[in-house]
Amino acid sequence: MVEIVIVAYRGLDLLRACLRSIREQPPSGGAVVTHVVDNASGDGTADAIAAEFPEVILHRRASNDGFSVANNAALRVTTAPWVLVLNPDTELRPNVLDHLIAELERHPEAGVIGCRLERLDGTFDHAAKRSFPTPLGAIEHFTAKLRPGGERRPLQYHAPHVEERGTGTVDAINGAFMLIRREALVAVGLLDERYWMYAEDLDWCRRFAQAGWQVRYDGRVTAIHVKGGVSGSRRSLRTNWHFHRSMGRFYRKFDAGRSPWLDGAVYAGILARFALSAARSAVARSRPQARATPGGGSA
Repeated sequence: MVEIVIVAYRGLDLLRACLRSIREQPPSGGAVVTHVVDNASGDGTADAIAAEFPEVILHRRASNDGFSVANNAALRVTTAPWVLVLNPDTELRPNVLDHLIAELERHPEAGVIGCRLERLDGTFDHAAKRSFPTPLGAIEHFTAKLRPGGERRPLQYHAPHVEERGTGTVDAINGAFMLIRREALVAVGLLDERYWMYAEDLDWCRRFAQAGWQVRYDGRVTAIHVKGGVSGSRRSLRTNWHFHRSMGRFYRKFDAGRSPWLDGAVYAGILARFALSAARSAVARSRPQARATPGGGSA
């Protein structure tokens, strides 16, 4: 038996596609119980899901208290040996659950596993497998475009030691798709609710590792990840702030305290990146939208 937890905030069409894919790709070894947590969408999403997917256990929240809080509300009532934390902008592909459950059974030291994530255009979502962020890794990431050939070199943050369609142990997988062993979940605990949005998956993977559980990636099976399908491809000022605030929280929780100079540089870098990102978003929003043509393109 597998229990699936999905936190939804509006984005009804994407959520429908996700739930249909679950119907079409049940694991062969047992039942699937799907929990959908409606995070105070206020647009009829919860009523539509209740009517169209009566098999779903629907949790209606009165307020949006963040992604971690909403996930934990459903995780607390799960009892299955396998729990899948899944984004509403994902779709399962054939055999993904059977394959990953079998992989966890072959690796009892692994507490959580993720699969290859593919965007709608067929390209690989590199965030499916990651190394933990470090100051040097951040410098490498943000200066890649400035170095000759830098954009073509695999970044350490993308865990290049494991191939896209390979399998192995990584620091972290993406919170859009995390299949978790019950024993590991009990040992490590729920998501840290101090993260309103972003980096809660990195935090969780760090805690799995600290508790002695491996985090695995298996690129031999795939799920579709629209990525930003619900929150939007361009972050609002609020979500942008939460992203950078979460990065600071992650660093402070796990890596700060070794050097006051390094800590100051990291926090200053996060603030500077937030300011630059917010400025770019403001400029992009101020530009006039391209006039749409009847065929759906732009004039």
